[in-house]
Amino acid sequence: MNNKENNFAFIDSQNLYLGVQELGWRLDNNRFRKYLFDKYDVRTAYLFIGYLPQNQSLYKSLQQAGYVLIFKSILIKKNKEPKGNVDADLVLQVMIDFKTYDKAVIVSSDGDFQSLVQYLDSCNKLKVVLSPNKQTCSVLLERAAKSKIDYMNNLKKKLEYHNIMKKHR
Repeated sequence: MNNKENNFAFIDSQNLYLGVQELGWRLDNNRFRKYLFDKYDVRTAYLFIGYLPQNQSLYKSLQQAGYVLIFKSILIKKNKEPKGNVDADLVLQVMIDFKTYDKAVIVSSDGDFQSLVQYLDSCNKLKVVLSPNKQTCSVLLERAAKSKIDYMNNLKKKLEYHNIMKKHR
């Protein structure tokens, strides 16, 4: 008999990317998807990401790794940096799928998700908040998640991207 849960991950991609980058390493998206499945029984992994036409190969590789991409329009700020705020889209998807999953895995360090995390926990629908970086994780998010928070700081050996082509030169 299969006792595995049908859990969904809701991933703030920019927060994940920057959090891991601040730790000094680069995330292997394939390994991370497998990690979510193995550790948290994540069957569906939504990745909320800004859309740039020049990133087609990235989007294709993420989809091949098993992520469901939810695109957000991007604004180019005055400093020429792209900005795509995915918070509302992530919260909306959590609620759209609320009856479909057993538990939610929220991947972010953003305090804006405090009320969402509190609500999910009160409904017994929160599996874990997975913060990309303990040093930059919002205290509000940590308080809301209580004991259901984990950090990616010690996952470098498991999840770091290694460029095989670079090693064989």
